[in-house]
Amino acid sequence: MMNRLRTHFTLDNVILVFAAIQLVWLLWYYYTGFGGPQELVARVLSIALILQILFMYKQDYLYKFLPAGVNHALVLLYIGICAYAFLHFHREFEQIAIWRQGSYTKQDFVVGLLMFLLVMELSRLAHPTLFWVNLALVFYTLWGYLSPIDFFWHPGTTFYRVVTSSTIELSTGIYGIYGQLALTLVAAFLLLAAAANGFGAQSAMIQVMRRLAGRSRQLVPQTAVLGSLSVGMVSGSGSANAAVVGTITIPLMKRYGVPGAFAAAAETAASMGGLIMPPMMGVGAFLMSDFLNVPYWDVVKRGFALAFVYYASIAFAIYLLCVRLLPRDTVQNPKVAAYDQIKTSIFFLAVLFLVYQMGVVGTGELLAALYTAGFMFALLLIAFAIFKYLRKDPALAEETLFGNVRRAIETHADMTSYLTLLLATLGIMIGLFTVTGFINRMGAMILDLGAQNMIGVVLMAYVFGWLAGAGLPPTATYIIGAIVIVRPLQELGVNPWIAHFFVFLLSVWGELSPPTSLTAAVSARIAEASFMRTMFEALKICAPITLMTFAIFTRPDIVVNPGWPQIVATLMVFIGTSGIAFALFGRFLERVAGNVILCGLLAALSLVALFHPDDRIAMVAAALVLAATLIGVWRHRRIAAAMSALQPQPAQ
Repeated sequence: MMNRLRTHFTLDNVILVFAAIQLVWLLWYYYTGFGGPQELVARVLSIALILQILFMYKQDYLYKFLPAGVNHALVLLYIGICAYAFLHFHREFEQIAIWRQGSYTKQDFVVGLLMFLLVMELSRLAHPTLFWVNLALVFYTLWGYLSPIDFFWHPGTTFYRVVTSSTIELSTGIYGIYGQLALTLVAAFLLLAAAANGFGAQSAMIQVMRRLAGRSRQLVPQTAVLGSLSVGMVSGSGSANAAVVGTITIPLMKRYGVPGAFAAAAETAASMGGLIMPPMMGVGAFLMSDFLNVPYWDVVKRGFALAFVYYASIAFAIYLLCVRLLPRDTVQNPKVAAYDQIKTSIFFLAVLFLVYQMGVVGTGELLAALYTAGFMFALLLIAFAIFKYLRKDPALAEETLFGNVRRAIETHADMTSYLTLLLATLGIMIGLFTVTGFINRMGAMILDLGAQNMIGVVLMAYVFGWLAGAGLPPTATYIIGAIVIVRPLQELGVNPWIAHFFVFLLSVWGELSPPTSLTAAVSARIAEASFMRTMFEALKICAPITLMTFAIFTRPDIVVNPGWPQIVATLMVFIGTSGIAFALFGRFLERVAGNVILCGLLAALSLVALFHPDDRIAMVAAALVLAATLIGVWRHRRIAAAMSALQPQPAQ
């Protein structure tokens, strides 16, 4: 009996049990909305943190420098803290949320203190940069009156206030709006990624995209663009996209003669689009929906325009580079199994179903995500049963239904618990920013600058976002920017959509900005290439992000007015970014001096199309850019063909 218990009482099975409990709880909430998001996070956050502890422990212990027994004991201690908080909030939620606001009991404070310390410690292990920022903010909150600089001075507060504002006050901190978003909107949309990953739909999509890229060697890198675009619909993460897609596309590109650094840069640029690509659009889009108090679909239908400009522009840039780097010959087009084709079709059908639910039927975000996940899961389940049990597909001989369902449940638990910890950590940060009054002072400074020069405000905000994005993940950068930058911009007359999308694109660019980029690091590791060279090559390919960040001010219809005005603005921005891409990577002439002059003129015209305030002049410039770019592509191909004829052909 004991041996059987030991066999089943494994870490993997414990994770599965907690993951199943969390999933069932969340599914029930998405369907009923019972209790509201605040009560949900007060209960389920403890389960999410337990899962994150177990996933971190499974990966490589919590503390490598400590003996295994000590690690075991600490894991049990941390789980015990979560269980204690769960039970306390289960019994006392109504009292804490309503009747004891501002006058908490000693036990309330102890629970808040333990959860505060636990989240800080877990963030130190998982998000060290955020931990040190929060630790500095704790000291600043306590002793701000010691600051010799007037701008940073504040009267200080007590440690009791630091703890309560970060935990049991519920309006801010761990249990605040960011934790609620992690367990509601974000976790609901992650159901799609979990269902797809459970049945291997993501890897199947990449194989299908490789076939769609065609038989030309020069189009092989477009597999990275198409694959990352597809996976980005449900991943919402640049680094995760690179890890999933890059493990297939980067070795594929290198096999067909693409240099390692360029293969890594192409995948980095393509994976970054996962932060922009609807319907997921990263966590920032969900936060934008909450900040603007609009349905998530309103954000998504604007995101499609930005995603089109981004992916079309980087695909064009990568194509221009491949024409220069690779010969114009054919390669073998891989065969894709019927099961993989069916899974890919189901995935895109589910995305269309989600768009239909939110955009046509008007279903709420949580129910739309729930219905779509159920729709995708059911179709994948039927496809699995047909190919395994009816067609006896040998490729499925080792797969089991339980194994696929288990992988889906654990995938959802892993992604949800990770993002819950991240957003709980950011809740502490924003809570401390609020307590110290730093946000109001920063806003006042931006307003003062705006009264003198609006361009100066935008440039200062851009620098502020770059500095934040250099060390913080995109979600953190967007939250800080939305709180610090958006309100002053709105008071200066900037449309709220423009202000928020400015910060949103800035946070995406921050994921790639020097000196750090997790997405570039993942891609460079897979390609065994230089990280710095990968990052700087990716920066050039990703020029559309930088240009779009500012173009939304001069072409506001791209994010303000969905419909025909948005389509016109989108095409103008795309023509402008394509012209810049050709100026960077294309060749009109073989002679360097003449080519530089012509490319410089094209870049200047492209900037006019993007940024000139007079729409008529901008449209004329866009027409000239389009014509010049088309001629340039023809010339670029002829020059590259003449040069490649003199070089030996790489092996297939």
